[in-house]
Amino acid sequence: MIVEKAGEILERHNLCNHCLGRLFAKLGKGTNEERGRAIRFVLNMERSAKDLPLLEKPEKCELCQNVFERIPGLVEKMMEASESIEFETFLVGSRFPEKIKEREKSIWMEFGIETAEPINREFNRELGKAFGWVTGKETSRNPDIVLIVEPLSGEVELQINPVYVYGRYRKLVRGLPQTPLPDFEDSVASIICGAFSSAFRGKCIFKGAGREDVDVRMLGNGRPFIVEIKEPRRRRANLDEIAGEINSSGKVEVLNLRFVSAKEAEEVLTKNHRKEYLALVLVEEGVTPKEAEEVAKKLTGLEIHQRTPWRVRKARADRVRVKKVYEAKTRWIDERHFELRLITDGGLYIKELISGDRGRTKPSVSDLLGKPAWCERLDVLNILD
Repeated sequence: MIVEKAGEILERHNLCNHCLGRLFAKLGKGTNEERGRAIRFVLNMERSAKDLPLLEKPEKCELCQNVFERIPGLVEKMMEASESIEFETFLVGSRFPEKIKEREKSIWMEFGIETAEPINREFNRELGKAFGWVTGKETSRNPDIVLIVEPLSGEVELQINPVYVYGRYRKLVRGLPQTPLPDFEDSVASIICGAFSSAFRGKCIFKGAGREDVDVRMLGNGRPFIVEIKEPRRRRANLDEIAGEINSSGKVEVLNLRFVSAKEAEEVLTKNHRKEYLALVLVEEGVTPKEAEEVAKKLTGLEIHQRTPWRVRKARADRVRVKKVYEAKTRWIDERHFELRLITDGGLYIKELISGDRGRTKPSVSDLLGKPAWCERLDVLNILD
């Protein structure tokens, strides 16, 4: 049946062994070229026995235009395109002219072929095998690089997939924004990305799991963050050396650096963490140790209704968020100061929890004291899982 169908096809179309074998790709094992060569051999044996003209392989295939013979040259161009890039895995894609794909489909329809494989699928596979053999690299569904080849023109497009690194950062000083701001020389992001960009030779994008204010330190176990390095020319930079360079700044420290996938990176950034804070509370009208202790008792387990703070109303949607204080402890300092150590839901604005923010946060420390209170100093101690 296959040989008869192949004979009908070759009577009307000049196909190479690749394109002939690909019509029956879903039948049997082996490569399409091997399959096509075997079919042609059996077909010609039968035709020879009947004194019929042989159907030899044409000098030029009317379908693929002998594109498979160009693979060695295309591999060289792919090596040139990727020679300065560090990678271990790759994926090959191709762009065939629409006229070739349409011609292929017309042959399928003409002869009722239902066992065929598209030309680009075979070409990608054969080109990938050749490139992998020469470079010693492996194909992957989640590759370091993607090489898109235009088989007829010989153009090669190189796509370098990003590198993702997870870590936690401590911000050791006040007066340092998380991301660049006017009038500030440095930021957490610029210090971290400077080291990553240099090591990976790519563009670094910093993404923090939340943020703290410019005047707030981030201590303890540090805030989770992700750096995405776009178009890295290196992929396996030494993370310990990068950490050492960042930590030498004296302003920012990074911990637990490790490579992650894009999916893991997204999970880090979307997870809602509880947070532990240490706030120095100022009560200008005065505060006693008993009053401070009572505030902590009332705060523990309390549900807070917080409208978007006045100071960030232009940057955040104006709505009421319901957050919880899980734990509150206090230490009296003097007649006007006490410390509050809090564990709360992520996203609760602590400064406004203390001041009340013109009534936009209910209840607040000011409400519980019955007199105005202000956050004089704030540190994030830990980001809790």
